[in-house]
Amino acid sequence: MKHFSLRGGLAAALLGAALVAGSTFGVSTASAMADPTSKINMANQPNVPNGWVTDYQGALELAKKENRPILLDFTGSDWCGWCKKIDKEIFSTSAFQSYAKDNLVLLYVDFPNGKPQADALKAQNEQLQNKFGVRGFPTLVLLDSNGKKIWENVGYMKGGPDALISAINKAAGKSGDS
Repeated sequence: MKHFSLRGGLAAALLGAALVAGSTFGVSTASAMADPTSKINMANQPNVPNGWVTDYQGALELAKKENRPILLDFTGSDWCGWCKKIDKEIFSTSAFQSYAKDNLVLLYVDFPNGKPQADALKAQNEQLQNKFGVRGFPTLVLLDSNGKKIWENVGYMKGGPDALISAINKAAGKSGDS
């Protein structure tokens, strides 16, 4: 399992938000959700893949409402080769998109090198990085619908969408593919 480790002040330099231009992900009801009290708008977010949200509190509320786990993708979308590989080989596949649409709330936690990001989102992402002890990219974290961490994968995950879906189902106590 390969991943990039952050050291010292590099973490602060890598804060930002986005994914590889042109990438698309599964569409979830979360993509249409907008919380007017949040400092982070969850609808029509620039540089965020379709179906993913960036507001942690909004994702928690949606997960609770829909009784779905939350998959957090800690990524360096514009510089991390392994993150781009997971995007291409897992998140961009129809198998993952179909599964995610019906089973997950997707939270995109990006630390790009050269893409703009609102200050509130930068601060939130840094807090999430600290809260979950993320030290390398990509890191996937699965939370239950109450926000409790139930699974983590650091680095590239081999096996494509089937391996990720299986790991999520096992962690969430589900059987089968959905």
